[in-house]
Amino acid sequence: MTRPPIPSSPRWRRVLGSLAAAFLLWLLAIWPPPSWYRTNFPRETAFMALRDRTAPDSTAWRPRYDPVPLARMSSHLRHAVRLAEDRRFYEHWGVDFQAIREALGYRHEGFSWTSGADYGELWRAARGAWSRRDQVRGASTITQQLAKNLYLSPSRNPFRKLKEAVTAFRLEAALEKDRILELYLNVVELGPDLWGVEAASRRYYDRPAEALTPSQAAWLAATLPSPLAANPKLRPGRIRWRQEIILQWMRREPY
Repeated sequence: MTRPPIPSSPRWRRVLGSLAAAFLLWLLAIWPPPSWYRTNFPRETAFMALRDRTAPDSTAWRPRYDPVPLARMSSHLRHAVRLAEDRRFYEHWGVDFQAIREALGYRHEGFSWTSGADYGELWRAARGAWSRRDQVRGASTITQQLAKNLYLSPSRNPFRKLKEAVTAFRLEAALEKDRILELYLNVVELGPDLWGVEAASRRYYDRPAEALTPSQAAWLAATLPSPLAANPKLRPGRIRWRQEIILQWMRREPY
């Protein structure tokens, strides 16, 4: 029996090159481009579209979304969210490698490609990554969360997380830090059908976001890990402890 001919190396190189190019295109293919958000708020984010598609009765789905400038948000709120979600927001470039290192339990101060000890410590931390997955997820930055909200999904697929990181770097390259924070605070989910701090503030406290007190700001910030499971109107006791921790941070680090 005659064996089929083995494909030549150049052909396989072309195939691999095409696959690599397609993967790179997938990483970079987002629309609208980050620069568009310098002067525009999204009409609808990927997360909003997802909630619309999965709503039990999409015809009755009425999201509240009222984007406002950063200047029309309480300074207490901006401070509370940064402390709760991304303490080094103004220091990193989209991904906080120090927070990831701490979440993984990597104990060395730095990493050298020529250090056997560093490789050993990295391997030890990597082996325990799965058991510390909740801490690693908590190391996600505000920029990464904005990238996920604007373009992606809640999926924990490693390839989706890679695209999130690449998109976060692109957002950081295109936008000022305060604009990234402004966009995030306007599109983040804060309860059923509630998007952004203005809509949430009016729903929960019957006041605009610029009038929030420190306690109210800390409470909104405390809902961010799971706004659909616990918020100021639904099982508030579950997040009261986190609100108290955020208030302590705010008192120790004045805005």
